[in-house]
Amino acid sequence: MKGLNLTITGMSCNHCVMAVKKELSKLPLEKSEVAIGSAKIEYDESKTDLKKIVEAIEEAGFKVAN
Repeated sequence: MKGLNLTITGMSCNHCVMAVKKELSKLPLEKSEVAIGSAKIEYDESKTDLKKIVEAIEEAGFKVAN
């Protein structure tokens, strides 16, 4: 199990949060908590990886800062 604390740039409202949650829900994550400007994620490295998580956030229209 791997844990991430990501800073997400460009988010300004709850619609942004919902867009990121929607994209992340498509991945096999153990846990995800999204707030304006950040996400806390736990995932099994045998099921997904950081690249796919970042791609999902970018698909929602935002960038990962770290």
